[in-house]
Amino acid sequence: MTYLEEARELLREFPVADGHNDLPWALREQVRYDLDARDIATDQSAYLHTDLARLRAGGVGAQFWSVYVPSDRPGAVPATLEQIDCVRQLIDRYPAALRAALTAADMEAARAEGRVASLMGAEGGHSIDNSLATLRALYALGVRYMTLTHNDNIAWADSATDDPAVGGLSAFGRAVVREMNREGMLVDLSHVAATTMRDGLATSVAPVIFSHSSSRAVCDHPRNIPDDVLERLPANGGVAMVTFVPKFVLQAAVDWTAAADENMRAHGFHHLDTTPEAMAIHRAFEERNPRPVATVSTVADHLDHMREVAGIDHLGIGGDYDGTAFTPDGLDDVSGYPNLIAELLDRGWSRTDLTKLTWQNAVRVLGAAEDVARDLRSRTAPSNATLEQLDG
Repeated sequence: MTYLEEARELLREFPVADGHNDLPWALREQVRYDLDARDIATDQSAYLHTDLARLRAGGVGAQFWSVYVPSDRPGAVPATLEQIDCVRQLIDRYPAALRAALTAADMEAARAEGRVASLMGAEGGHSIDNSLATLRALYALGVRYMTLTHNDNIAWADSATDDPAVGGLSAFGRAVVREMNREGMLVDLSHVAATTMRDGLATSVAPVIFSHSSSRAVCDHPRNIPDDVLERLPANGGVAMVTFVPKFVLQAAVDWTAAADENMRAHGFHHLDTTPEAMAIHRAFEERNPRPVATVSTVADHLDHMREVAGIDHLGIGGDYDGTAFTPDGLDDVSGYPNLIAELLDRGWSRTDLTKLTWQNAVRVLGAAEDVARDLRSRTAPSNATLEQLDG
């Protein structure tokens, strides 16, 4: 049996529980949620990284669908609700392939049925507009993690890719984390500044996640996780889900991306724009400046290091498909996960290690957050604190 055959066999039993996929935002940007125009029951490889056939080929058994909206646009709360509605429409439209999941038990039930457990994560604290009641409403609608920031600072938390302002989490930011613990919503520390990561770990009494972040020691990008933070994950019980985005995993791609982003801005596009018009600008730049190419091995290097620092019980996968313009060779779309597992098998990773990486750690961390929430709800009332009260 080849490593690839062994990887596919493993994924049939313990599929990938992926921490982050931006399909809902791609559907909004490309076709304004016209699911007939982007029917993922058919081949969408010309437009998307994700469709049902490629999810099956990739051995995906659970997906946190990101209900992301940009942090620099007004109306984040209604836009987040529209993203949630998109995920619900997808689940309703494809019931044989997708199953709504709110709990760790739901994830296991979906696995037993051969369906993709479909969870939701809100990407950025701007999505609650400084309101703990809105946070609770998102949880009631099915959101099971919130990334504390996206690319920009918010009033109560610093982002990895903005100038320091708060110094990590403010008093209200810590109140947000405590309320997330009480609800059972995972605290996601991807995208946040290292100071915010440390404050989040110091505040949360439930395990945290990094839904799509890699190792800063391997690739020095502020979106990645420093070793001192990885070292704290075992005590917290959290999970760091390695991402595939080349500009976060390959140092040469970091430098190339800075130049490509500046080119996008010079042409009047946001650097994260993945519309066809924006991608044409990207392609023209790439023809003039060949793009450094990440590979499956590049991502495996991050996992090797992260396993050494944090331990196998604290690793997962968060590909960030449909949220990035480029992907590594061999991880071109959601069908590529078996290639990564085969690479890790070739490096000597055991079946036990790989089943934790793909499935068990993600299920465990959600279940642990549920346990913490049951205890906190039995002892504490919902908080109605405001930003003004706590931060002045």
